[in-house]
Amino acid sequence: MLTHPATAQTLPDYTELYVNDFADLLPEEDEARIRAKLEELRDRRGIEFTVVTIQALSDYQHFGPIEPFATDLFNYWGVGDAQRNDGVLMLIAQYDRVMRIEVGSGYGTRKNVPMGNIIDTIITPQFKKDNFPRGIEDGVDAVIRDLTGRWPGEYDAGPLERGAGALRRILDWLGAWVYALFAPVAAFGVRAFRRWRRNKPRHCPRDGATMHRLDEVWDDNHLQEGQITEERLKSVDYDVWQCPTCDHVTVEGYKAWFSGYGACRSCGYRTVEGDTTILSHATTSSTGSKRIDYHCHHCQDNWSVTRIIPKKSSSSSSSSSFGGGSSSGGGASGSW
Repeated sequence: MLTHPATAQTLPDYTELYVNDFADLLPEEDEARIRAKLEELRDRRGIEFTVVTIQALSDYQHFGPIEPFATDLFNYWGVGDAQRNDGVLMLIAQYDRVMRIEVGSGYGTRKNVPMGNIIDTIITPQFKKDNFPRGIEDGVDAVIRDLTGRWPGEYDAGPLERGAGALRRILDWLGAWVYALFAPVAAFGVRAFRRWRRNKPRHCPRDGATMHRLDEVWDDNHLQEGQITEERLKSVDYDVWQCPTCDHVTVEGYKAWFSGYGACRSCGYRTVEGDTTILSHATTSSTGSKRIDYHCHHCQDNWSVTRIIPKKSSSSSSSSSFGGGSSSGGGASGSW
C-alpha cells in the first residue's frame, strides 16, 4: 500500500493590525485609505477589523475550504477584544477565487446573513471584474456600517452631515447605474463602428480591383508563424485580403480589447504572459520585492524581472498586537 505523508497547515504572521496585503492586490493609495478607516473604527468604537489577502490557500498547506483556515487564522492572530470577542477578519484568496468575512464569537450567528449579503451584492460583483481595490473598500465600508450604524468618517456627524453623506452615496450609486445602463450602448456603438471598418470593401493599391477577404482556413497560408500563435492565443485576430486580379495580399491585425498577453521583447509578437511571485512582503519598516517571470509562447524566450514593493504606510497602532479575541466560525463566505 502507498502512503501519502500529511503536510501540516501553516499560518502567516501579521505585519500590522489593519491591512496585510500578502497578495499585493491593493495599490498604495487604496491601502492607505482602507487602513485609515479601520484605524478609525478601532479608535472610535474599539472594534478590531483586519483585511488579509493571500494568493492561494495552498501556499499555507491548506487544501480544503476557506472556512476552517479563516477561523484558525482569526484565532491565531487573536482578532478583537478578548472579553467581547467582537473582531472581524476579511480574507481574500485571489487564485482560489474565494473569500470570507469571519466574525468573533461574541456576535453568535446574527452576522452570518448580513455578511453574506455584503459579499454577494457588494464585494464579489467587483471581484468578477478584477476590481479588487473597489470591492475590498466598498466591502469594508458596508461591514463598518453594519457593525456601528455609521459609515466611515460619520461617527460624530450630525443629521445634516449624515444626510449629505447619504446623498453623496446615492449620487455615486446613481452614477454607477447610469454607467451600467449606457456603457453597453456605447460599447455596442464602438463595436458596430469597428465591425463596419473591418468589413468595408478594400481596393487593391496596385490595380484598384475590389479585394476579397479570405476565410480563417486559407488566411493562415499568408500569416507568419508568430501571427498564427497570436490568433491561437486570441491576443490578435488577423484578416487577409487578396486581390483577384493581381493576387496582391494585405494583412490587417486587430488587437483583442482584453488580453493577458503582451509584446515579446525578442520577437515582438503579443504572445508573452507573466507570473508574479512575492519574494518578500513589505512592512512598515522595510520594502518588499516581487519577481515577474515572463514566457513567450512563440519564440520561447524566458526572462525575469524583480520589482520593489513600497513600504506599508506606518500608523500609530501598527506595531501593537490584537486584543486576544476568538471566533467560533461565524460569518459568511463567497466565491467569484
